[in-house]
Amino acid sequence: MKSLIELALDLCAEPEYPERPGSHINDATRDFIEVLTFADADTIMAMIRETIPDLTGDLPVWARNLAYRLACLQRPHDAELLRAAGADLYSHGPDWDDHAEELRRRAEDLDNSSPG
Repeated sequence: MKSLIELALDLCAEPEYPERPGSHINDATRDFIEVLTFADADTIMAMIRETIPDLTGDLPVWARNLAYRLACLQRPHDAELLRAAGADLYSHGPDWDDHAEELRRRAEDLDNSSPG
């Protein structure tokens, strides 16, 4: 089985929208979702760093959102991760700005409640 990074790179090479609307998902999409679903946060973050290091990577928006969401669910108290997920959401236009702002606020709250 390919690694999550290899599957993400395969997904980046696929067209974002299938040629026939309503057609079944392609193998690259199915394999990516299958491996991502059971990946731990470290594996997900390694894939994100490899495929979208500067917020302009080719990984489809839906895949980026799903990856960050699963990582955030595994690490709800990781301020750095929450901030990164929020920044990624902000880069896709105003549709997700409320969610991005909530992630930023949660990260700030975590930073403010941390000793030190």
